[in-house]
Amino acid sequence: QVQVVESGGGLVQAGGSLRLSCTASGLTFDDYAMGWFRQPPGKEREGVSCITRDGYTYTADSVKGRFTISRLNSNNTLSLQMNGLKPEDTAMYYCAAGDYCVGSYVYRRYGNNYWGRGTQVTVSS
Repeated sequence: QVQVVESGGGLVQAGGSLRLSCTASGLTFDDYAMGWFRQPPGKEREGVSCITRDGYTYTADSVKGRFTISRLNSNNTLSLQMNGLKPEDTAMYYCAAGDYCVGSYVYRRYGNNYWGRGTQVTVSS
């Protein structure tokens, strides 16, 4: 059974930093592209950043230069380093496992991505 679990969210002041982590089990981590999504209150979910199996990264323009995605295959871990946080970054952040990246979005070829339950990030002004 595949499990995806996020951690590292919290409350931070504008300009601060947070590092989100995601661990995935029940799958061969190296075989998957991984991505971070977020869903602000009252808005649709959007792709934040995606990393391919080979380590190529794609990041949304809204966070480019502030957020960095990385993966450590030996630990089945995905990370998102978030610097220079802004109130508009407030959202539930989700980790997902898929097959390929299309820009900052990760997709599976057949069926849905494997999703975590999310971790809340709140940025105060």
